[in-house]
Amino acid sequence: MGNKLVLTGVTGFKSGGGLIDIISRHLKEVSVLFPGGISVVCRNTSNTDKIKALIPKVEINRGSFDDQRFLLQATKNADTILHIAGIHFSENIIDSAVSNNVRRVIFVHTTGIYSKYKSAGENYRNIDAYVEQKCKENGIILSILRPTMIYGSIHDNNICTFIKMVDKLPFMPIVKGARYELQPVHYKDLSIAYYNVLINEETGSKNYDLSGGEIITLRDILSTIGKALGKKVLFISFPFWFAYVGAWFIYMISFMKVDYREKVQRLCEPRVYSHEEASKDFGYNPRTFREGVIEEVTEYINN
Repeated sequence: MGNKLVLTGVTGFKSGGGLIDIISRHLKEVSVLFPGGISVVCRNTSNTDKIKALIPKVEINRGSFDDQRFLLQATKNADTILHIAGIHFSENIIDSAVSNNVRRVIFVHTTGIYSKYKSAGENYRNIDAYVEQKCKENGIILSILRPTMIYGSIHDNNICTFIKMVDKLPFMPIVKGARYELQPVHYKDLSIAYYNVLINEETGSKNYDLSGGEIITLRDILSTIGKALGKKVLFISFPFWFAYVGAWFIYMISFMKVDYREKVQRLCEPRVYSHEEASKDFGYNPRTFREGVIEEVTEYINN
């Protein structure tokens, strides 16, 4: 067991990158908690200029998250690992944590575990179960954080896709009227949540759903984006069966290589989850989508 903080997934433009900004502003407090320093684990191609500028004494470890030998070395002397780089690497990360006798791990996973559709939810649930079992067997303190749909940057691959569609298309194709409820969460609110969990030992051994500040239908999301762009959104709604048959058609003509079937199913799946526990335990107070999306639309226009 060491005294170092190890971070993954903090070189990008999403919640991990926002976390570095917060840590840099509270560097004295973090240094007291982790006198061994801060180590960042990232891919060989990751840009670490911002991290080095904000945290001059940071240790950078470059390599593949599929390389167990690399991860074992990168997590050596760690007291706490905060893993944001992706749920599909979590099994490798926890194996390294066990080998290095790490005291505490915080994993950023997904509310996708609650999906009723097999391939989406089952894989996530299996990873969660593996991590939980390893921590239980080895006495590691575990917290799992589960964000909903993340937005707030033109690099989010979620809301930015909708912004581009509203901006470029003469009409917006939707399924079942797009009246299913969602709860997108701004990446800056997640960054604050990650930091608060990190410095608050009382959050150990607890899991938290991290959703946005309002429940909103996809139709209203698209209309809000249109208003921010100064455009009126014209909707053309298709029945679910039509979209699903279309997904099957693409699946067949691609010789089963392109599979959108479950994506169409999940598109119509409500994704609303309470963040009450996070609010109670560490004051989590996310912004509404109508507040948060303005910044992303502005960034899109400027770029």
